[in-house]
Amino acid sequence: MATQNQFLRFSLVGIAGFIVDAGVLTVLVDSLGPYVGRLISFGFAVVTTWLLNRQFTFENKRNKFSMAGEFARYLSAMIVGGVANYALYAALIYLMVTVQNWPILGVAAGSILGLGINFTLAKNWIFVKKN
Repeated sequence: MATQNQFLRFSLVGIAGFIVDAGVLTVLVDSLGPYVGRLISFGFAVVTTWLLNRQFTFENKRNKFSMAGEFARYLSAMIVGGVANYALYAALIYLMVTVQNWPILGVAAGSILGLGINFTLAKNWIFVKKN
C-alpha cells in the first residue's frame, strides 16, 4: 500500500512538474524554439519536482546524502527518464503537425513515458531510508 500511495503522490507532483514544464515552454517557445525551450522548461520542472517529492512523496525517507548530493542524484535519475521523455517529444514534434502546433501534447506524451522510469529511480536510488 505504501508504494501505491507514493506512486499517487509522485504522480501528483508530476502534474505540478508538467504545469511548470508546459508553462515555461509556452513562454519560451516563440523566442527559443520548441527544442531549446523544452530543455530549459525541463530544468525548471526537475527543480520543482525534487523539492515537492522530498517534502510530499518521500518525506519519511531521508537519505545519507547532503541536499546538494541528493539533488545531484535526483537530477541524474531524472535525466534518464528525461531522455526518454525528450526523445518522444522530439519525435512527435518532428512527425506530427498537430504536435508542432501544440507542443504541450508532446510534453504530455513524454511526461507519461518518463513517469515509470523516474518513480522507480527515485524510490530505489534516491529516497531510500538512511541506515
